[in-house]
Amino acid sequence: MIDLHSTGAGLNGYTLLAAQLESLLADERDFIANSAQFSAFLFSQLDNLNWAGFYLARGEELVLGPFQGQIACVRIPFGRGVCGTAAATGHTQRVHDVHEFDGHIACDSASASELVVPLIKDGQLIGVLDLDSPSVGRFSEEDQAGVEQLVAIFLKLTTCQ
Repeated sequence: MIDLHSTGAGLNGYTLLAAQLESLLADERDFIANSAQFSAFLFSQLDNLNWAGFYLARGEELVLGPFQGQIACVRIPFGRGVCGTAAATGHTQRVHDVHEFDGHIACDSASASELVVPLIKDGQLIGVLDLDSPSVGRFSEEDQAGVEQLVAIFLKLTTCQ
């Protein structure tokens, strides 16, 4: 596990993670296989997470996809909660304290902060990558940039249907 905060690794730590992710996904293109691997990779390599996974765009809602962590909400309407907001706006949502986020959906009451990156390929929303932490303020600007870089690698190496 890479403790990006205590080591001061910041984006350099994410550079290492990017190389590892490219190697992990190099020989596979299937979306389900790669999203399952990516979830497990993030959950095992990033410190202080209690959930890492995907919600997939289906019509005007997100449906639970591969993940690591506690059981989760199965369906989230676009525009609702942090994930639904990321899906509706197409912009990453980095939330310092989810209890202060208007309309937050508490799938796991232990979650205190969240980072949600929309998955957009060829101009189409595929879904979102959702990371939750039990610590308020867990995700920094460096985390956001690093995870967005990892998502770009995932999308480049994965066939999305």
